[in-house]
Amino acid sequence: EYLAGLKSGVILGAHCLHCRKTVVPPRIVCEWCYRPMQEFVPLQDTGRVNTFSLCYVTWDVRRIQEPEIPAVIEIDGASPLHGIMHKLGEVDPKKVTIGMTVKALWKPPEDRQGAITDILYFKPWKEGKR
Repeated sequence: EYLAGLKSGVILGAHCLHCRKTVVPPRIVCEWCYRPMQEFVPLQDTGRVNTFSLCYVTWDVRRIQEPEIPAVIEIDGASPLHGIMHKLGEVDPKKVTIGMTVKALWKPPEDRQGAITDILYFKPWKEGKR
């Protein structure tokens, strides 16, 4: 369901009916009460930067001038401290901050495959501004 949600442009979280926690990416079992997490809920495609890094080397160990910026994004609608690892884009690396609000930039619907890479990256965002 999570991957099908991404293909349709929706981030889904798993919700524990007992603990009332909502986590992303979804889990099969709640890590607090060990009960099954069978309910999926739609989350926002916005969030806040929890942590980030500036990477001047690609995954295949090539040096690059402009850094890639992997970050952990706490997704709005999920329980605090829950989110996904993804890249930041459309931002000056010197201006990235912890707590910065961001929004997903999705691939066009016809190019989505049902993978986390259906989100190209997260970019800076101010509420009410698209």
